[in-house]
Amino acid sequence: MTKLVKDLMHPGVMTCKPTASLGQVAVLFNQHQVHALFVTDRDGRIMGVISDFDLMAGEWLSSDSESLAVMRKLTAADLMTQPVDSVEANIPLPEAVDQFIEKSVSRFLVTDNGKPVGIISLSDFVASIANEIKSKRETVGDVMSDAILVCRGKTPIASAARAMTSSGWRSVLVVDAKGKILGVVSGHDLLRFVKEGVDDKLVVRDVMHPALTIDINASLREAADLMIQNHHHRLVVIDKDDPQAFPLGAISTFDIVAEMARPDSVWQK
Repeated sequence: MTKLVKDLMHPGVMTCKPTASLGQVAVLFNQHQVHALFVTDRDGRIMGVISDFDLMAGEWLSSDSESLAVMRKLTAADLMTQPVDSVEANIPLPEAVDQFIEKSVSRFLVTDNGKPVGIISLSDFVASIANEIKSKRETVGDVMSDAILVCRGKTPIASAARAMTSSGWRSVLVVDAKGKILGVVSGHDLLRFVKEGVDDKLVVRDVMHPALTIDINASLREAADLMIQNHHHRLVVIDKDDPQAFPLGAISTFDIVAEMARPDSVWQK
């Protein structure tokens, strides 16, 4: 059966007032982990949409104190895009895809007979592709994350902390210029600086701990055992035949739990 827009959309619409400052909009983005807000008037009618790219443009234009003063006076209404592109909830997804391609947009307001009911974005389509992949649970390579958060040894610890916060990762892999693994910086490594304060001269090389690695072809049981025995939440995935090469990915406790939660997992049958 053909899926409809309403099957993939995020229900509900995040909004802000037209008078909201750019700083207030940034706080809302960060609090709700969204990339766009719909600007509404007093009666709740949608006037426009403001995205994180709009805020980035504002930050870029604030190149000096005078420009910053001007930009700080701007509101959501000043930077929002209008009119808002929308798509009906009951149309088939292939039609929505055609509209995304035709209009080259990142998101659509989803409406039901003209009434806003949700939002559908490019990331929703990307997630749907990932969900279509048949689940396997034999090796580390079947469930690992190919994307990993890395930094160089000379990265300031404050920068590593910001990267962990924005990505939602508990740790950062430290590599040299050729991608060789040097170590890992985790939240536990940074915890003491909450009490002691951060020395600007400290870099991740000063606080990292050795990385725990596992071969991409190892079994999930091996990965779970290694995590449990060493009290680690994440393992770096490597090719045991070329251990000095750039890592292949990472596998975490979350990856294994997410696999167990999949509808087609053996744990759900």
